[in-house]
Amino acid sequence: MKFANKNIVIAGGSQGIGLATAKAFIKEGATVWITGRNANKLQEAAEQINSPNLKTVVSDTSSLEGIAVLEKAVAESEKKLDVLLLNAATAVVAPIEYITEADYDAQFNTNVKGPLFTLQKLLPHLADGSSVTFTSSGVASAAFAGNSVYSATKAALNKIADIAVNELAERKIRVNIVSPGPIKTPGLDSVAPEETQAYLASKNALQRLGTAEEVASTVLFLASEAASYINGADIAVDGGSLQYMLK
Repeated sequence: MKFANKNIVIAGGSQGIGLATAKAFIKEGATVWITGRNANKLQEAAEQINSPNLKTVVSDTSSLEGIAVLEKAVAESEKKLDVLLLNAATAVVAPIEYITEADYDAQFNTNVKGPLFTLQKLLPHLADGSSVTFTSSGVASAAFAGNSVYSATKAALNKIADIAVNELAERKIRVNIVSPGPIKTPGLDSVAPEETQAYLASKNALQRLGTAEEVASTVLFLASEAASYINGADIAVDGGSLQYMLK
């Protein structure tokens, strides 16, 4: 199998894109650690996957304490990591006049501080020539009302990824970004009612929402030998949303 004997960490893997990616890697023979802040959701994910190759770590990567729990689990395995997916994220939709400090802190802590310090703490455990992928979003370059803080976190995340490309080049670690458009996940369901989701689908060249499995396929491609010369890319998995809105 394509990822047999490979070791993968997915920060934010208990549902949605992270869970779909974990399933895909395990199907291809990998050993996968997934993190999440909710033990019950992690247990549900483990029951869905039902594989001895899955390891769950209750770790809130929005805090350094939570990241330390993940680092400890990886260190104790005494295995080098071949793939790191920085996927944990949260979103609060609110116009600027209603944004609270708590909303701001929650999004920047989870979406920016978390990936940055997770990468930092796991660097000693990454194999030379490994693959790091950041899950960003098309909103990083868009200007949708109600998304100011969330969009800002994703723009900041992209710049961190851009610089990581150069800083990790000496170790031949490839760093790429996947930028999903509207994807049917529990995360989208939590912030967008059905009528909003239908609107998002209508603004898409393919006239539908994407699936978590379609994003997972892109992550696996970027982590594979087939993408060995792809480094510093930002791949939109959005069905042509941006092009459709600009036509």
